[in-house]
Amino acid sequence: MAKRVIVAMPGDGIGKAVLPESIRVLNAAGFEADYVHADIGWDFWCREGNALPQRTIDLLAKHRIGLFGAITSKPRDKAATELAPELQGKGFTYYSPIVTMRQLFDLNICIRPCISFKGNPLNFIRREGSSFAEPMVNAVIFRQNTECLYCGVEWTNPPPNVRAALETHPRMKPFKNVKGEDLAISLRIFTRGACQRIAQAAFEYARKFGYKSVTVCEKPNVVRETSGMMESEAKKVAMSFPGIALWSTNIDAQMMWLTKSPEDYGVVLSSNMFGDIASDGFAGLVGGLGFAASGNIGREVAVFEPTHGSAPKYEKLSPQIVNPIAMFLSAVMMLDHLGENDKAARIKSAIARVIEEGKVRTYDMLRLKGGPDVFKHGAATTQQMTDAVISKL
Repeated sequence: MAKRVIVAMPGDGIGKAVLPESIRVLNAAGFEADYVHADIGWDFWCREGNALPQRTIDLLAKHRIGLFGAITSKPRDKAATELAPELQGKGFTYYSPIVTMRQLFDLNICIRPCISFKGNPLNFIRREGSSFAEPMVNAVIFRQNTECLYCGVEWTNPPPNVRAALETHPRMKPFKNVKGEDLAISLRIFTRGACQRIAQAAFEYARKFGYKSVTVCEKPNVVRETSGMMESEAKKVAMSFPGIALWSTNIDAQMMWLTKSPEDYGVVLSSNMFGDIASDGFAGLVGGLGFAASGNIGREVAVFEPTHGSAPKYEKLSPQIVNPIAMFLSAVMMLDHLGENDKAARIKSAIARVIEEGKVRTYDMLRLKGGPDVFKHGAATTQQMTDAVISKL
């Protein structure tokens, strides 16, 4: 049987450090694959005017599975100034490569597990009277990945035909006399089919893994059309899953309840923006972005990535200090997606044992400020954390 081919996209900054370490762990677990490098990220924007070159798109279309490190993204004006001189003024516009990838391959289901590891010193602790409790968080956010405010339909100084169409809505009346150059508009677009698909995926996951509830986290009392569509479609899907309760929370209230009773929540279903917010909030309860993995799932292509950024200030440090566990957990999600469940479980168990044992901790787990001096305070290097996980395999 031919080996699987995985499109490896280190990207920017610390992505170049953590992705190779995840491949070391995958190899140690016995996962046999060929990894083909693919270009993506800021360097390619600066040199070519495209952070997601066509050659990388072609590799993903061919092999259908990607493992992705991290990306640097900057505002449009800053991005334009960093283009190579010969490319400036040629009409190039920066777009986030991961957002482009999601839309191009219709990776419209984003799964973000936020699950506590026993013994993690960064786990959320709650005061209960004169004592403290450490509730075990086991939440999995299903984020609709291609629509909402991330779809990129926006203007500053909207063209006359767009403005005229928008002004047919009575709620545009207060903006009628605002000059075009002083008006910026972003559209929040939902489709019924995408709402149905993410809701169906959330309920199927809940049933498969024994979760008792799915919580729709939206704001239907204010953004009534879009959040209302998500909630109404979730209610329809819920009828086919009689053993799973459907709850509904508003995103603002949900962020408050995170620190009151996070253990109450299982599968959380949200639109793109609210799912991004909720998943970062839950991630903060289980150790932060150093423990936050994600999968971007389409019908044919899937890309797995940690949700942290590229942290360019740490890229040049040697040895590396960053926590690779989020990248390892993203690789675990990839294995589960590929049906390699035993190998996925072995890696996750190895990570859990390293964390619970507490002998090897990266700087974030020791609550240290990042920098080259963290090692004198007992912090492990990125490579030492990898070695520790491999030793438990």
